[in-house]
Amino acid sequence: MKPRFSPFTALQFRDFRLLWLGLLISRIGSEMQVVAVNWQIYVLTGSALSLGLIGLSRFLPIIFLSLPGGIAADMLNRRKLMVMSQIVMIASSSLLAIITFSGHINPLFIYLLIALNSVASAFDTPARQSLVPSLVPKKYFMNAVSLNTIMWQTAIVLGPSISGFIIAYLGVGSVYIINTLSFIAVILALIFMRTKGSVEKKTAYFNLSSLKEGLTFVRRTPIIYSTMFLDFFATFFASATVLLPIFAKDILAVGPKGLGILYAAPSAGAVLAGVIVSSLGHLKNQGKILLSAVILYGIATILFGISKSFYLSLIFLFLTGVGDVISTIIRNTIRQLTTPDYLRGRMVSINMLFFYGGPQLGEAEAGIAAAAFGAPASVVIGGIGTIIAASFLAFLIPKLRNYQGDEVLING
Repeated sequence: MKPRFSPFTALQFRDFRLLWLGLLISRIGSEMQVVAVNWQIYVLTGSALSLGLIGLSRFLPIIFLSLPGGIAADMLNRRKLMVMSQIVMIASSSLLAIITFSGHINPLFIYLLIALNSVASAFDTPARQSLVPSLVPKKYFMNAVSLNTIMWQTAIVLGPSISGFIIAYLGVGSVYIINTLSFIAVILALIFMRTKGSVEKKTAYFNLSSLKEGLTFVRRTPIIYSTMFLDFFATFFASATVLLPIFAKDILAVGPKGLGILYAAPSAGAVLAGVIVSSLGHLKNQGKILLSAVILYGIATILFGISKSFYLSLIFLFLTGVGDVISTIIRNTIRQLTTPDYLRGRMVSINMLFFYGGPQLGEAEAGIAAAAFGAPASVVIGGIGTIIAASFLAFLIPKLRNYQGDEVLING
């Protein structure tokens, strides 16, 4: 019998621990800001369509800049690239605070500053995800992915809950100030890390050949591109999160405090599932587990859409988090361990188009559908679409359905 892993094994490595703690603080601030922006836009406009445009504002910079960001992550020092990205994010949050406190609030300004934050993310995400494999030994990488997922989801549990109370008692502008300060934690972690952050085998340059090299690698690796398509279609159809202000205000009648708890519920499930997965070590039948988790996500989304009870809604959102985090851990582990270091930035940047494109375009779709049919119908339709998409990919790509997990250990 194989020994069980500790959920926190990867934290014994100093540089990973520094980055993990810095990102935890920063993510709490960022998730607080997500709630604040959604609430502010809805209060200003009262429009479901305006909420959907938040997702579009986040995604448009990703379309144009994620691929250059991936090349930059394979070409430049990844630590320095992350520091520069954090500085741009600080500027974005600071300006949100300034326009809010000044009273010169315009939805257009908010959309533009959200887009500026996404410009930074287009460079930060490939650099960050490409840096992590150099911080822990390969045999502990799935544990590191699980810990990153736990960190991310813990931030989503704490951030919205804190944000709801701060909005209620101190106002939206205070949330933007807290988020501005939170980015400093990541900068300090990067400064004190010992890992250099340079690419082992530099082959990337700002030209079409470097871009083609990344695209060709993804195209010729079915297990990678199939998980990317699963990312996109599942999250495109089930983007209920952007509609939570409508559920909190008009359907469940729980106000900003209840909104924060609704935002936190999926991540509570995600944290629990992440701890369990990180304790198991290597998983068998990963393809079937991955697809089953996405289907669970779709079913729970449907049940949330038809629920009229606040407490039942929390349970169903909790289950969406369980399904989401299991599939996320498996997908990320597959992609990172199958990709050589000198191509990781470009692989991540290509995946960003799917990973961010699904939920961000899905938010726009959800807003349009909610405006036309109502928020509950929009969510139910999205859950059904998620199940259909996962079933279609399982049928179309047998390698995904039959994937065991040993393949990563052989090819990684």
